[in-house]
Amino acid sequence: QVQLVESGGGLVQAGGSLRLTCAASGRPLSTYVMGWFRQAPGKEREFVAAVSLSGSTTDKANFVKGRFTISRDNAKNTVYLQMNALTPEDTAVYYCAARRGSNLYSRLQYDYWGQGTQVTVSS
Repeated sequence: QVQLVESGGGLVQAGGSLRLTCAASGRPLSTYVMGWFRQAPGKEREFVAAVSLSGSTTDKANFVKGRFTISRDNAKNTVYLQMNALTPEDTAVYYCAARRGSNLYSRLQYDYWGQGTQVTVSS
């Protein structure tokens, strides 16, 4: 198994930036596709972004529109989500997730989840 812990959330004004970090333990991340999801109050969980095993390819939701960047450092067992130009619509709990295998585009199939970190964007 792999354990995932998110950090870096907080309160930020509209137009600001945050960098979320996902730290993994228990297994090396080099064999896992890594993704970020979010869930706002009263809404279902939605996909944000994913990154391939090597970090060379990414898959992003349409609402990102170039504002978010997902990256990974397998040597540090760490995944990042850099979020810029934040809006109140980005307010949600953000979750890190891991999936065994190499298929980048299986958005609904993840095996392990972190506890989430709260991101709140004020207007």
